[in-house]
Amino acid sequence: MSEIGIGLVGGGYMGKAHAVALSAVAAIFDTALRPRLEVVAATTRASASRYARVYGFARGTSDWRDLVADPKVQAVVIASPQSTHRAIAEAAFAAGKPVFCEKPLGASLEDAKAMVAAAEASGQPNMIGFNYVRTPATQFVRQLLADGVIGRVTWFRGEHTEDFLSDPDAPATWRTMGRANGCMGDLAPHPINCMLALMGPVAELSARIETVHPTRPGGTVDNDDHGQLMLRFTSGAMGHLYISRTATGRKMGYAYEIHGTKGSIRFDQEDQNSVHLYRAEGPEATRGFTRILTGPAHPDYLPFCQGPGHGTGYQDQIIIEARDFLKAIYSGQPVWPTFRDGLAVSQIIDTAYQASDDGRWHAVPEV
Repeated sequence: MSEIGIGLVGGGYMGKAHAVALSAVAAIFDTALRPRLEVVAATTRASASRYARVYGFARGTSDWRDLVADPKVQAVVIASPQSTHRAIAEAAFAAGKPVFCEKPLGASLEDAKAMVAAAEASGQPNMIGFNYVRTPATQFVRQLLADGVIGRVTWFRGEHTEDFLSDPDAPATWRTMGRANGCMGDLAPHPINCMLALMGPVAELSARIETVHPTRPGGTVDNDDHGQLMLRFTSGAMGHLYISRTATGRKMGYAYEIHGTKGSIRFDQEDQNSVHLYRAEGPEATRGFTRILTGPAHPDYLPFCQGPGHGTGYQDQIIIEARDFLKAIYSGQPVWPTFRDGLAVSQIIDTAYQASDDGRWHAVPEV
């Protein structure tokens, strides 16, 4: 087993998740490459030193450029705010280093296009972090759809609903400032990625994007709280997507329902180890949704646990991502989702804003 030096930019919420994943991935998946935690970068020298000590990195730095330039860093993981993604990725690719970047791919469609151009010009492995789509349950759903278990798919309904800003008296913060930090920039990339993975490309869409609470204690809100998209997929199927950070009572409402000519599928991330499958077969009196608990027979479950129904969790999704990134580096072959897949998500978000502004249906440009 060969070692590979890792540099991690950002030590906060997602930085910690990636640090833990990089420490555990070789033991769980017996990867051909074993991560060696070399450098972690944070906004201050003190926080970088603390992250290095707690997470097990050889050293910390307050300058991500120092991390990228370090010869012991052979691959870069970006877990910093999206406004920083483009500059870090471009520098890492210019230095000939593979990059894993948290979603979204930059703070704008322009950023996303530039990052894809830099990645593909460098020829280096690149991946974007959409962790929820990697649950054993959703991987299983992808298999069901590919195998035609529910027949020709006719309709998709997806959502990503949370309530962390449902209280109108919650104070204004950085999350309520700037389009990139709004609901479409923050939450929407996840369900859009899921939708594309399950349903394929979107041909056209209509959208409404709104601010629910335009003022909050301490300031004015200048970005969106929720949005809805009506969709026509290139397959011909219809769809609907709703994204909200003001959905009172919802904590991790990453959910979808899919109708086909031979059955239906339901999934909700708040019950992430279950898939509900309906098959239109047999006597009507005995038909109904079957709750399938994930277990060793489902994708990427067994390395974590041998017991059916015991379940996997949020951190396990990040470990699966780390496995995939190491596989892309070791094999030299792209592993989904790449930066170009991230660009497809950014393109839909940009098109949705245009559609919301003029109230018309818009074709989604090909990526």
